[in-house]
Amino acid sequence: MKVLISRPMTPAVEARARAEFNAEIRKETVPMTRDEMLRALREYDVVVPTLGDQFSAQVFAEVADPRCGLLANFGVGYNHIDVDAAQTVGIAVTNTPGAVTDATADIAMTLLLSTARRAGEGERLVRAGHWQGWHPTQMLGHHVTGKRVGIVGMGRIGQAIARRCHFGFGMQVAYQSRSPKQVDYPAEYVADLTTLAGYVDFLVLAVPGGVETHHLINAQVLETMKPSGILINIARGEVVDEAALIAALQSGQIAGAGLDVYEFEPAVPQALCEMENVTLLPHLGTATEEVRGNMGLMALDNVAAFVAGRPLPNPV
Repeated sequence: MKVLISRPMTPAVEARARAEFNAEIRKETVPMTRDEMLRALREYDVVVPTLGDQFSAQVFAEVADPRCGLLANFGVGYNHIDVDAAQTVGIAVTNTPGAVTDATADIAMTLLLSTARRAGEGERLVRAGHWQGWHPTQMLGHHVTGKRVGIVGMGRIGQAIARRCHFGFGMQVAYQSRSPKQVDYPAEYVADLTTLAGYVDFLVLAVPGGVETHHLINAQVLETMKPSGILINIARGEVVDEAALIAALQSGQIAGAGLDVYEFEPAVPQALCEMENVTLLPHLGTATEEVRGNMGLMALDNVAAFVAGRPLPNPV
């Protein structure tokens, strides 16, 4: 069976793919074009796509009888794939849950601490040679320990963030999700998002992307946050109305933001780049050798099961 992997992978993943399958690994690091996706559906038995490869309903509609039987997505999020449309033309979709949990939670804490303590601003000051030495009121930030954090989305990643906040920093955890969760640490369920936003010092987004969460954080939600509040987004860029966020930051409506994802990624608005109270990362959520390797191997486990005619380990 012919397998197409849409981006370069870690050496271990590429080695296994070539050893076990008739695999072609695309050299480009940018998303597949429409023509590439159409060709992939027509000429390959399995495609391993990832973030940015927009397998929309329109793409599937253009291939009447696809050769492809599986999209083994590299990543836990699959909002770039229209799963219903894929299944309608007989293509199964899998993902890589679990492998990304801890690394993504770590990045959430990186953003939370960096933004609260002005770490990025401080590093730029030192690198530019403008630091004039310590003094009692230099770059005063926001204390983290003991503060209240609100987590939007209490799945695997949300719970991992909550655990770090509670056990690592003695923070009071509140959260909003579809239903209350059973966890082994104190966590207050708040059903209404705007109530949660106005109640906490840090609002951390850990929801899936997609239609249901598009612009979940809008002007109304931002207006309810404390003036000292900080927004952290490690979910998907489109979960936040970026224009509304910029307006809230520019007006001082909220104190800061830490972002690993962007609404029109990889484009980042110049207005955000110019703000010292915003921490900007290039979508590093799962960017460790171990995690990206595990994600790739999990995707290949799904490919192997498909080739062997076994049940898929991680169907979506």
